[in-house]
Amino acid sequence: MKILVTGARGQLGNEMRDVLERLNPGITTYIDMDDLDLADFDAVEKFLTDGDYSHVVNCAAYTAVERAEIEKSVCHRANVDAVSNLGRMSDRLGFKILHVSTDYVFDGNSSKPYTESDKVNPVSEYGISKRHGETALLGLAPDSIIIRTGWLYSSYGSNFVKTMLRLGEERKSLNVVFDQIGTPTYAADLAETIAAILFNRQWTPGIYNFSNEGACSWYDFATVIFKMANITDCHVSAITSKDYPSAVTRPHYSVLDKSKIKAVYGIEIPHWEESLARCLDRISADSDI
Repeated sequence: MKILVTGARGQLGNEMRDVLERLNPGITTYIDMDDLDLADFDAVEKFLTDGDYSHVVNCAAYTAVERAEIEKSVCHRANVDAVSNLGRMSDRLGFKILHVSTDYVFDGNSSKPYTESDKVNPVSEYGISKRHGETALLGLAPDSIIIRTGWLYSSYGSNFVKTMLRLGEERKSLNVVFDQIGTPTYAADLAETIAAILFNRQWTPGIYNFSNEGACSWYDFATVIFKMANITDCHVSAITSKDYPSAVTRPHYSVLDKSKIKAVYGIEIPHWEESLARCLDRISADSDI
């Protein structure tokens, strides 16, 4: 077994390194866009042909949701062209792909958790690009696995949790939207799930959902972060999405149904508050170093 992880310096990529090197060290190569432009087919062809990989975990993506409305071509290169190139090479060389997608493929008009078979209808350039990446991959490499996730955070990189910790120390008050509902996902939990799939004897292709258990608004998420981190000098106020200026339309509801991944792979998923507490402990430990 020889694994390639792309997007290795992002939140999930870093968590993948931690998990894979703990479980089976030395069998994985980690690359980022600075190492290989996945949208350049000639470069991808040479790299993958020389690499002799059995599995590729594609964590690489353009995730700047606001900027994607302007940088459409850049977003498309990372989220569609790069994925297509991996799919073409998978078809040629026979390696298996596990690709990470997003809850933004849905429009957010549901009132119950989304299943993998629910109709997609992305309402942002980012969501559109990620959906096009999904369809391109499944068309070129139908033996692939796609995991949709959302509200990702980690002790690595920039994310909502770390932003709230910083702003909670800098400001006396914050406004956070309460009418967008989803589920925070600790990237370490997603990395553990991906590793469990990679090292499972069973490879069942298709689309799967993964997030932590439970649901909340961004406002709820922020208030729990502050409570767990013992931030008491910053007041958090709930506002509506229309009171928060944004160039992009975000799903108002993007809770994911995880029944399929739990049934097929026997995955046990912690509640988001439990995972948040573990992440905050890790952030605190890292800051003490």
